[in-house]
Amino acid sequence: MRHRLQSSKLGRSPEHRAATIASLVCALIERKRIETTLAKAKQARSLAEKMVTVGKKVTLEARRRAISVLHREEYVAMLLKDVVPQFSGRNGGYTRILKLGRRRSDSSEMVLLEWVGIAPPERKKKPEGDKTKKP
Repeated sequence: MRHRLQSSKLGRSPEHRAATIASLVCALIERKRIETTLAKAKQARSLAEKMVTVGKKVTLEARRRAISVLHREEYVAMLLKDVVPQFSGRNGGYTRILKLGRRRSDSSEMVLLEWVGIAPPERKKKPEGDKTKKP
């Protein structure tokens, strides 16, 4: 029975599931917006908001706790330097989930997970090369 369980298993072992969610949060920290499935986004949102709350303490213990969960010091540094200061006056609700529709291949519900109030950086488009046919 699933009495009061908060998370889904995502078809993975506990270690693989934790690594997947930590990787999604690191991608969210780096790119400010990610596209993923609804189930993964809900779990990643939970962890991302916890990491922001931990990071607001600005102590060595908070930094170490974030590193122990995310396993990547460079992303924890980005979190504490770029993301956390923008939420200093906010008491929760740091992320939002926007539904995009269903994926064509397997009909999974796709969503955008993004920070509230932080605009994603502009993506550089690849320059279009010469499209003439070579003889």
